[in-house]
Amino acid sequence: MRFISNLTDLEFWLNNPVFLLITAFQIWMLIDAVRRQEWIWAFFIFIGSGLGACFYYFNVYRGSNSASSGFELPGAGSRQRIKELEAQIYHLDKAHHHFQLGDIYFRKGKFAKAEQCYRAALEREPSDIDARAHLGQALLRQKRAPEAKPILQQVCTENPKHDYGHSLMAYAETLVALGENDAAIAVWQQVLQNNSYARARVQLAELYAANKKEDLARSELREILADDLHAPKFQRKRDRVWVRRAKSLLGKIGK
Repeated sequence: MRFISNLTDLEFWLNNPVFLLITAFQIWMLIDAVRRQEWIWAFFIFIGSGLGACFYYFNVYRGSNSASSGFELPGAGSRQRIKELEAQIYHLDKAHHHFQLGDIYFRKGKFAKAEQCYRAALEREPSDIDARAHLGQALLRQKRAPEAKPILQQVCTENPKHDYGHSLMAYAETLVALGENDAAIAVWQQVLQNNSYARARVQLAELYAANKKEDLARSELREILADDLHAPKFQRKRDRVWVRRAKSLLGKIGK
């Protein structure tokens, strides 16, 4: 009976540190869901007792804040797949096994490990354009743009459409990191001739805005938001980080 009376005692809950911690976490996740316009998640977090907030944290919040968010590579990673590849490398030591393991580490945001794998792949097959391209991206994510530039430049010269334009986007980001903004604008425009990636439009718009070309920036940002309205669910989830950046920039330069 005492336990039941405690359940209805507001003072008991307010003095319970576990309750306060859960409430704070729930409010944090609710604010984040509203900011991302995840209305269904916000509803379940609001009516839940912390469980909805936990599901949201692992399914949306943590996933969208990973180090490689928005910078996808082909392939997906798992613990089991890592073990399989390590076994294949031990027994066979093939270039493509090192490459596949590198992609898994890249997706997990472990760029130094990814770099080691890509270099191991290139030791066994130096001409592999995929390994070279992904090595360049791994270097870029480690803020080593000067090392990434010649690698990505060579890949994009050989095949501008490599990795469906992802290598060209990485090259543009490398140029931005090195302060070569005019060259980066030209590369972003080249990307958008064949693709409509939100990642490309947002970063091109940011360069336009930095160069006081607000009208061009608005045009790119409006295109992103229009595309997002009609995009399938998987694409909206993938592009969420870029749509948020687009909305933020549009708010700063005016609609």
